[in-house]
Amino acid sequence: MVEALVISGEGYPLPALDEREYVAWLALARVRGLGCVGFKKLAEYFGAPTRAFSASERELAQVPGLDRGAIEGLLTFSAWDEVRNELDRVSEAGARVIPFSASNYPPRLRLIADPPPFFYAKGEMQEEDAKAVAVVGSRSASDYGIRITCDLCRGLASLGFTVVSGMARGIDGAAHEAALATGGRTVAVLGSGVDVIYPTEHEGLYKRICQSGAILSELPMSTPPFSYNFPARNRLISGLSLGVVVVEATERSGSLITAGFALEQGREVFAVPGEAGASRSRGTHRLIRQGAKLVETVEDVIEEIAPQLLARAGLPQRGASVTLPSDAGMDARKIFALVMERPRQIDEVIEASGLSPARVSEILLDLEIKGFLKQLPGKRFTAGR
Repeated sequence: MVEALVISGEGYPLPALDEREYVAWLALARVRGLGCVGFKKLAEYFGAPTRAFSASERELAQVPGLDRGAIEGLLTFSAWDEVRNELDRVSEAGARVIPFSASNYPPRLRLIADPPPFFYAKGEMQEEDAKAVAVVGSRSASDYGIRITCDLCRGLASLGFTVVSGMARGIDGAAHEAALATGGRTVAVLGSGVDVIYPTEHEGLYKRICQSGAILSELPMSTPPFSYNFPARNRLISGLSLGVVVVEATERSGSLITAGFALEQGREVFAVPGEAGASRSRGTHRLIRQGAKLVETVEDVIEEIAPQLLARAGLPQRGASVTLPSDAGMDARKIFALVMERPRQIDEVIEASGLSPARVSEILLDLEIKGFLKQLPGKRFTAGR
């Protein structure tokens, strides 16, 4: 029997949608035969997918690719009282519903093939969470795996990345803990209801994530952490992220499922090498043989993701400008001036600027992403050309 802790909380004010709209969103997840792929078809056709409940059979039949079973499910849906009761449970647990149309629904998640119509949340999703990296791995992690995870996640958090994981024992828990310890943000995606803490020893971690990040789930309130919930959950972990780092995984690990979803979604896949022959290393070594980026330090992750951030943000390509904007801070100006003189290694920039290594790394990454600097082999930086 799975041991999990169900919590309650003080009522949470719902965002600016009236109750009828929330009821319609929650109902979409309960339409027999629809599913998340069918939901996306409704979203693409109607714009406001909740309009499907008032659409005629003829209009529903015109939705490209919508199954007949989903059409029947929409036309005959009657579980409105159940949905209203669910909305009451959301409020009682101190959670909220974030529908597909909401401004704080993660834009990257909207683009996957099967996004949830909405998800339940505790804590707050913020705009900065778009700059996210997932870190996942074995529940029975080694000391080495925990140490590498902490190093990576402290580095990511110090550079302003949100760390995404699944709040499981082992690597997942260590990833969340390291991000929080650095004062960074972290998001946990659960394979249970958002009000169910699993494993139970992570109650304290759960509460701290609510305060400095968000707990998310697409599953109904109080859903137990059954094993069959987790594979689908993993597509959300990768869907929220720019890339997925796998730290220790057996050949049958759920982390490899997350990596597979990441590839399907066009995300970067990273893997940390482990001890030769160890069962925890077989999954990550297989990923590396299949083309995953080998990761030893946070810089290995950043050098792959920085160009992706630049392109997706629509910012000027590197070299398009060699003048900082007027609102750039003094620290950024100092570092930019040093690199404008000649290409410099990061250690030289730290010494010449008198700033802390963490601060220099943060500024260099920001300037690189914005196209003002580019990184050369050997961790040297030069002005964009």
